[in-house]
Amino acid sequence: MAQSIPAGSTAAGGVAVAAESTVATRMSAPPSFDVADFPVPHGREEEWRFTPLERLRGLHDGSAEASGGMKAEISAPDGVTVETVGRDDARLGRAGKPVDRVAAQAYSAFEKATVVTVPAEAVLDEAIRVSLHGEGGVSYGHTVFELGAFAEAVVVIDHTGDAVRAANVEFVLGDGAKLTVVSVQDWADTAVHCSQHNALVGRDATFKSVVVTFGGDVVRLHPRVAYAGPGGEAELYGLYFTDNGQHQEHRLLVDHDAPNCRSNVAYKGALQGQDAHAVWIGDVLIRKDAEGTDSYELNRNLVLTDGARVDSVPNLEIETGEIAGAGHASATGRFEDEQLFYLMARGIPADDARRLVVRGFFAELVQQIGLPDLQERLLAKIDEELEASVA
Repeated sequence: MAQSIPAGSTAAGGVAVAAESTVATRMSAPPSFDVADFPVPHGREEEWRFTPLERLRGLHDGSAEASGGMKAEISAPDGVTVETVGRDDARLGRAGKPVDRVAAQAYSAFEKATVVTVPAEAVLDEAIRVSLHGEGGVSYGHTVFELGAFAEAVVVIDHTGDAVRAANVEFVLGDGAKLTVVSVQDWADTAVHCSQHNALVGRDATFKSVVVTFGGDVVRLHPRVAYAGPGGEAELYGLYFTDNGQHQEHRLLVDHDAPNCRSNVAYKGALQGQDAHAVWIGDVLIRKDAEGTDSYELNRNLVLTDGARVDSVPNLEIETGEIAGAGHASATGRFEDEQLFYLMARGIPADDARRLVVRGFFAELVQQIGLPDLQERLLAKIDEELEASVA
């Protein structure tokens, strides 16, 4: 188990009370749309110290020029507007600025963006499905999902194929809106994917994110949430299965900057194989004006074989004493032989018993998706990963 308490903080009951915000100062440069505002990382910066820069294929230093293709398909119910817009469209960038050089590179390099709009008070009976299939080479992208007031929608973003991909994705929720987003990273083993997800949650709006990561050589995702008014809720769930040689990194920030808002973060990962490396950074900042905040974050990791490594760092910073509650937890453990023995003693073969234990570990998060076809596909993928175990 790894846990980080910000400098200058005191801990009581697992909660760090910060005298000042170090979430912002931990970054090597302030947020910006301009890639020139970010120095080329060398790996010693806080936000890059776990990332294998040499495997980013030039996304971090400007040498990765757009050269590849990304086959994109969007399926949307009637009433949803899908537009291709230029860089000068006023709807781009409202949910937040890039916070590292790769995200800024993606913002500086895309030619056209996609804006998907759900009108006010529309309640969609089908999910919006975005399929992105890499066809090799380097590509950059920018997508905005905007929900009008009191609209309700589910969005599935599915990544497959081979690519070196950097992108920014924005979610803008109007007052009272409800959005569930499922982002699936099912890349080929040689793919590299870096993406920043910015959500701006309106007054009394509800945002749920489910991030699922299986494939890719290197995957580095940065979900971020901010609140545009009081009463907003954010639920950030994630599951990842890190295999032999893979690097999967999830860096989250929930910025409580409005009163009476709620957030809940729960990420779970399983790792197997030599040099499998998972990184989870969970930052929650409760600002001085965010009275009445209720927040909790959790990361759990299940290590299935020798040779795998997990870095898990939850950070909780509180600038006001007037909160409803806040806490965080991180745990990493080995696969329990006792569980396996218990099931085998009841006549269940070893492979089936192993599958049941890992499925049970992930079950709570898979159920958050709410789409039976996608849930079955992901459970089948977990089984496929287990069958390829090097244990």
